[in-house]
Amino acid sequence: MQYEVVLPAAGSGKRMGAGQNKLFLKLLKKPILIHTLEVFQQDPFCTGIWLAVKPEERIYIQELLDEYRITKVKGLPDGGAERQHSVHSCMKEMQQVDIVLVHDAARPFITHDIIANLVQSAHDFGAAIAGVRAKDTMKKVRNGVIEETVDRDSLWMIQTPQAFRFDLIVEAEDVAEKVGFLGTDEAMLVERLGHTVHIVESSYENVKMTTQEDLLFGEAILRKRALQLNE
Repeated sequence: MQYEVVLPAAGSGKRMGAGQNKLFLKLLKKPILIHTLEVFQQDPFCTGIWLAVKPEERIYIQELLDEYRITKVKGLPDGGAERQHSVHSCMKEMQQVDIVLVHDAARPFITHDIIANLVQSAHDFGAAIAGVRAKDTMKKVRNGVIEETVDRDSLWMIQTPQAFRFDLIVEAEDVAEKVGFLGTDEAMLVERLGHTVHIVESSYENVKMTTQEDLLFGEAILRKRALQLNE
């Protein structure tokens, strides 16, 4: 089932402490951004990629696209101050499609199988997001004091991609813009419309490159996958 994907790529990456857009940092000699883009470039069901970028980085990103032969990018609109604004910027330029995915550009390890499950679930139910079950004991804390131990069986750690029917995510983004609501993810905007959001079990490898330690994990994942391909 076909889809298009939106990748907000205009962040600053302050927590990485890299002094530049963290998406340009390299994992095994290739930029994080390219690792992520190649997942969708190589997926035959992906018909288009939209990248929200900083205007001052547009030329460099286009050079990367050319160098690594990423041909599915349909647009590089200006990103906004917040992730939600960047996604909305892309949505405003997109034509009608069946399914739209929103994915963190700093999550390069998502797999085609998980993407396919998300797309199918979004087609069937309207909205679906990737997540993994909480593994650690969870505590509710207020002012440094534990109030209760939360049942982790009902808790999930949310990832991306998040997948939606086109009309649904457009409505959710438009309504949020009109009322000035800023959500933490696209699913939250859809939830505000009263629409249910389904979850698709993902992988613990689908980590976001946020800190320097994550880069070490990322390179380990790449090496493990390379070994598996050669077995």
